[in-house]
Amino acid sequence: MTGIIPLEIIERRILLIRGHKVMIDADLADIYGVTTKRLNEQVKRNRDRFPEDFILQLTEKEKAEVVANCDHLKKLKYSPALPNVFTEHGAIMIATILNSPVAVQASIQVVRVFVKLREMLATHKDLARKLNEMEKKYDAQFKVVFDAIRQLMTSPEIKHKRIGFIQEKEPGNKNARLFGK
Repeated sequence: MTGIIPLEIIERRILLIRGHKVMIDADLADIYGVTTKRLNEQVKRNRDRFPEDFILQLTEKEKAEVVANCDHLKKLKYSPALPNVFTEHGAIMIATILNSPVAVQASIQVVRVFVKLREMLATHKDLARKLNEMEKKYDAQFKVVFDAIRQLMTSPEIKHKRIGFIQEKEPGNKNARLFGK
């Protein structure tokens, strides 16, 4: 790794698995400038630093789904090992066990991306909450307007005159007459 990876690239590598925002071990290894094998070796050596909420191991089905949806992870298809995924805290913890200048700089970028995502989610939740509040106020304040609109939407019943021709039943009369006459 020759420079800092742009935030946009890191953003695209964050996945939602089992309701958690995570990064797959291969992507973290790439960002931190090490091999996936080395990263996972360090995680095994420091297992006490990775509680269940920091690291998850994918199932075969999850692995297949990740490979199908992420073009840059096609090589995982042929790997016999099930990949690990790391939550935000797990990704940061990896930087502490790798303890290299590249890992430290990369972890700063990873943290920035996770914080940015958290802020975006909070903003969306606030907007949804405000919209719901406005709709409640809107309904109460403009009930008269809604009632008027509903009245305009329902058309009054109009009696229709039949239009067309009927044939007289009298034998010999071949003329037709108009309805309503």
